[in-house]
Amino acid sequence: MTRKKVKLAFITNDSARKATFRKRKKGLMKKVSELSTLCGIDICAIIYSSYESQPEVWPDNRGIHCVLAQFKGMPEMEQSKKMVNQESFIRQRIAKASEQLKKQHKENREKEITLVMYQCLMGEGLQNLMMPDLNDLGWLLDQKLKEINKRIDELKKTTAPPPPPQQVAPPPPHVPTDWTNNPSDHQQMNSFGHGDEMMLPFCENNHNTMWSNAFFP
Repeated sequence: MTRKKVKLAFITNDSARKATFRKRKKGLMKKVSELSTLCGIDICAIIYSSYESQPEVWPDNRGIHCVLAQFKGMPEMEQSKKMVNQESFIRQRIAKASEQLKKQHKENREKEITLVMYQCLMGEGLQNLMMPDLNDLGWLLDQKLKEINKRIDELKKTTAPPPPPQQVAPPPPHVPTDWTNNPSDHQQMNSFGHGDEMMLPFCENNHNTMWSNAFFP
């Protein structure tokens, strides 16, 4: 079960404020001890309050003086480099929260325009879009095209080039056979000039066809 987030505001009730102080002070001292042990650093804590006559310190007076001596031995600029009061601390928190809010607005806007891009790809028109929407849509499309071209270049660098085409030898040229050297051709040609009847294609002894002339009665 998650603990309810505590509202950071001054506790107006005296008894509740005193109980919260004691509880949180104990937790703070424990964290200081853990930080020193885990990280091996010199650290001290001094807590003043209206509930106790003497300040509460960690680890002890000797350890406090050693750490303070190291701090005072630093240059003045280094001493105040990360020193903040309540006002400057709150200003830093506000600036950090504003930056996070700006970043979140940008992410939400990009998701919104991405949805518009997908809707356009599904066939919806651009008539209902305002000029800022169109400008943001154009910017998003440019970014997507850059990503696509970058990915194409990466694939071209990693993909091996295709092997060169194999050279196929052409078939040998066809050399016609001299019919004078073939005795069967002589016999076939002689058969057209001898015999009882000459065979003419497309005629079949029809004297009314184109073959019916003075030479072929």
